[in-house]
Amino acid sequence: MPENMKEKVLTGHKHGMAMLLLVLALYVAAIAGTILGAMWENIALLVVCIVVLSLTWLLLPGLKVLKPQEALVLTLFGRYIGTLKGEGFYWVNPFCTAVNPAAKTRLKQSGDVDGGQHLKLGGENNVAVEIPNKKISLKLMTLNNNRQKINDCLGNPVEIGIAVTWRVVDTAAAAFRVDNYKEFLSLQCDAALRNIVRLYPYDVAPNVDTTGDGVADEGSLRGSSEVVAQRIRQEIQGKVEQAGLEIVEARITYLAYAPEIAAVMLQRQQASAIIDARKMIVDGAVGMVEMALERLKEGGMVELDEERKAAMVSNLLVVLCGNHDAQPVVNSGSLY
Repeated sequence: MPENMKEKVLTGHKHGMAMLLLVLALYVAAIAGTILGAMWENIALLVVCIVVLSLTWLLLPGLKVLKPQEALVLTLFGRYIGTLKGEGFYWVNPFCTAVNPAAKTRLKQSGDVDGGQHLKLGGENNVAVEIPNKKISLKLMTLNNNRQKINDCLGNPVEIGIAVTWRVVDTAAAAFRVDNYKEFLSLQCDAALRNIVRLYPYDVAPNVDTTGDGVADEGSLRGSSEVVAQRIRQEIQGKVEQAGLEIVEARITYLAYAPEIAAVMLQRQQASAIIDARKMIVDGAVGMVEMALERLKEGGMVELDEERKAAMVSNLLVVLCGNHDAQPVVNSGSLY
């Protein structure tokens, strides 16, 4: 298909019902003429009617029925002649052939669940033969590729899955510019996912530039899922536009560390959480000790030397930072 060839929508072909009625009328007339020709022994009439009965069926393959959001790409002796779009009962040249290179392709996506017709042949085994559907769906479809194991920018293996919502916008490009537009889309989704994921860490990491502007940022797969999904969508769109496809949306459906490092990373996250909690507790305890010493000094309740202040600070920090409730000790003697 030349690069400058565009989709050509065929109009003015919604004559399916009229042509069907014409074929039925020809059959009725030919049958009646055959009977009359035999009765009247009119050889010429009999021959004409037999020829009509023998050839009229050739008009029937030209009848096409389309439902909403369906298209039919037609070729005549190998040449692309146009595309039928929209619901209706059409009649076209009966020698036209419908083309859909992805008719037999079954991916993990909507639109492939019941994409073909099944014909059961009689017999003991009752064999089912699948008839490929040559119609191209123009509906929004969702491709849910298998999860992939990819190394992030820090080299940690992560498992990630995406769901891509897409549709066909140029039937001629989808049918002729690539060998199989569904497989082409699936491969481009895998490649784009790898290209984008390797730019991000799983979680926020220092000194990592995810935007390519030379400045470290806080981008991550877990915290910037919307940004990552948008970049994946743009990456895929740039690759599949030549195939007449439009990527409407891309979403991350699954994200986790790979099993071989998941336990270690969980321990690391738990340790980081414990450290952050301890830091907050210590900061609060130091503030409370400072406040206690200031209040004692302002009130003039007791004068403490440096040694007693150190002991008091130690005791308060033990009480405030300990994991268990403190056991009080009553001092019944003198302070000194």
